[in-house]
Amino acid sequence: MSSDTPQARLTVLIYSDDANVRAAVRSALGRRPAIDLPFVDYVECATEPMVIRYLDKGGIDLAVLDGEAVPSGGMGIARRMKTEIFNAPPALLLTGRPQDAWLATWSQAEAVVPHPLDPVLLAQAAAALLRPRAAVTSRP
Repeated sequence: MSSDTPQARLTVLIYSDDANVRAAVRSALGRRPAIDLPFVDYVECATEPMVIRYLDKGGIDLAVLDGEAVPSGGMGIARRMKTEIFNAPPALLLTGRPQDAWLATWSQAEAVVPHPLDPVLLAQAAAALLRPRAAVTSRP
């Protein structure tokens, strides 16, 4: 598919209580995390109730959740969305250290990227989770 083919946009929800983390995620993913994906729109949330509100409305293609956020950590939110939200989007969890990846198993997140954020690793992980969503979105 050529990059100038019209495509539907994807929506990425970014959750962190830290505006700097949300900005770092937006910066790493850019307008599109990979050339073969459509452009991305962002929804930013700093609280768990807003995350759940957006997820309940639907239309979110990927949730990037900060595991270090307070008072509600991204791991707990990922677990909640996977058990409570019908057809929940994939979750990409940002963990405090690489050793915390095992906790993502409990949270049911599909991917994990540790802090400090590596923009290339983050974009690759997001792109891998968005590709199946883009395939469904771009069907005629």
